[in-house]
Amino acid sequence: MDEELAWETLGAETAYTCPGFEVIREDVRLPDGTEGEFDYVQNGDSVVILPFTTDGDVVVIEEWRQPVRRVNRGLPAGTMEGGDDDPTVAAARELREETGYEADTFDHLYTGEPANGNTDYVFHYYAARGCEATADQDLDHNESIRVDTADFDSLVQSVRDGTLRDGRAALGIMYYALFEH
Repeated sequence: MDEELAWETLGAETAYTCPGFEVIREDVRLPDGTEGEFDYVQNGDSVVILPFTTDGDVVVIEEWRQPVRRVNRGLPAGTMEGGDDDPTVAAARELREETGYEADTFDHLYTGEPANGNTDYVFHYYAARGCEATADQDLDHNESIRVDTADFDSLVQSVRDGTLRDGRAALGIMYYALFEH
């Protein structure tokens, strides 16, 4: 049944590339035979971490986000790199690099496609437990991040009242509140 909805890819090229993503342009044929072009952002897989300290607080980050011109409160997250076969390894690395914290355990929560109409982004969500500050941050050249901790229930409330606007973080917090808490 899915075949009747599937598009056929006739060709593809990279229309634009920059650090962090590429724009792919594909020549496609729709199920009715119509041919055209379709562009999408190629990001690949990323991880989002909901890190709980040994005291039960959540490690959060505050980071400047240029597209929305403000400091964004969210969860540690990052793109899987070439050698990352296991998202858990990427989650541990991103947590350590962005926050200086390391976790005792990582439990997979959810994998989702946040905007599959215009990007191939896939987010792998993890709860990290037993987090303790063990090192200094090791940020990428284009990251400016402040680390803090927050009570989980206050994070749920900040999603509810709209003060936490980061979609990746909101989904991770809501998923955990709904299914794990």
